[in-house]
Amino acid sequence: MDRPLIEGCVDSYASAMAAARGGADRLELCANLSIGGTTPSRALFQQVRRDCGTPVNVLIRPRFGDFLYTRRELEEMEEEILRFGELGANGVVIGALTPEGDLDGAEMARLMGRAGGMEVTLHRAFDMTRDPFAALEEAVRLGCRTILTSGQAQSAPAGKELLRELTARAAGRIDIMAGAGVNRTNIRVLHEHTGVTSFHTSARRGTADGGMRYRKEGVSMGLPFLSEYELWRTDEAEFRACAEIVHALEGDYGCKTL
Repeated sequence: MDRPLIEGCVDSYASAMAAARGGADRLELCANLSIGGTTPSRALFQQVRRDCGTPVNVLIRPRFGDFLYTRRELEEMEEEILRFGELGANGVVIGALTPEGDLDGAEMARLMGRAGGMEVTLHRAFDMTRDPFAALEEAVRLGCRTILTSGQAQSAPAGKELLRELTARAAGRIDIMAGAGVNRTNIRVLHEHTGVTSFHTSARRGTADGGMRYRKEGVSMGLPFLSEYELWRTDEAEFRACAEIVHALEGDYGCKTL
């Protein structure tokens, strides 16, 4: 990357606007972050693009679960990439694996062919690969611009050793972007340890202060451990704090402790 970057991971209009106001350099727009994210609606994309000047990359993921897709699911993904490209997306965020846990080069190439001139990020399917270094080289060969990764751990801080090695092996050929558990308390530490200068965060906080006055107890519309009345949205102040730290890295960009 030419300079440090912070990407806001958002799944609603409110979160997108909060991240943009907080200083996001780019948004990853998705739906259903509570289950790891799926493809957002085109209506949501059009609202965000209309009202926000920040570049928007779109997650292309048809369902929750693994990254081994059927032919029909891949057809759906190809169609979504084409349509979001027509609507003006800056990029797409994709990933597909083989049953053996390798990056599926053939299917990735097919999806990337639909992306045309849009940026392509390999999402955290990377973190589920058998050999991260082989997946890195395949992503470079395919022409992906970015790999979003936690270092194959539950969070980026927990995966910092692999993030450090990936950054060194990438050697500027592809951007390594740290995601999962990234917040204001660990961005600088992650940068100093790994050399990563691109960060991905939702900066979300839950609130039960919705507009519903009547609340039905004991009924769940989805995951039983999530309240129907608790809304999770990007916190503008938290995102701004993260963005200020990331953008301050510009002064020591290139001074990596690898």
